[in-house]
Amino acid sequence: MPHINVDENLPGIRALMAFSPASATPMGELANLLLRSNDSLSMADRELIATHVSYLNDCFYCQQSHGAIAVCYLDGNTDLVEQVKKDYAHALISDKLKALLSIAASVQKGGKFVTPEQIAAAKELGATDRDIHDTVLIAAAFCMFNRYVDGLAANTPTDLASYPLRAQQIADKGYGNHIFSNKQPVHENEGV
Repeated sequence: MPHINVDENLPGIRALMAFSPASATPMGELANLLLRSNDSLSMADRELIATHVSYLNDCFYCQQSHGAIAVCYLDGNTDLVEQVKKDYAHALISDKLKALLSIAASVQKGGKFVTPEQIAAAKELGATDRDIHDTVLIAAAFCMFNRYVDGLAANTPTDLASYPLRAQQIADKGYGNHIFSNKQPVHENEGV
């Protein structure tokens, strides 16, 4: 049960954003900036970083939500997303992304846990300064998002089937106010 009076029909961060549209707008803009850029770090890479940090923070809602979005970008490869969450070192991803996930995991513990050796290793594997910057900022932002969701005890759906439809909507339209103002999409066969 949420710690504050929110719309209980909206799961996770969506209810919190509906509660406070003034803070929702910049948070949505930040999420779009960090997760929807598609340069040397793909949108899938960015969502995998967010998913891994959310897993480390034990934020069920965010790891499921962002994992489902990563699945959209990875042509349905849920096994890869699960492996990146739990054991990225053995996942079939680039060595560069593995190095960046190592940095993200250090940021999750605290910014001072990032070492010069981690940065050098990422650069040797092709990470740019922008890649490293964005990885650190995604990891830091997701520590905030995870604590926002869990600190206010937002409703967290345990039915994993509820995540892919919203994930596809975000993959198609991005982040922003529509994520809390639009109804949850439903399967065509639901309610029949």
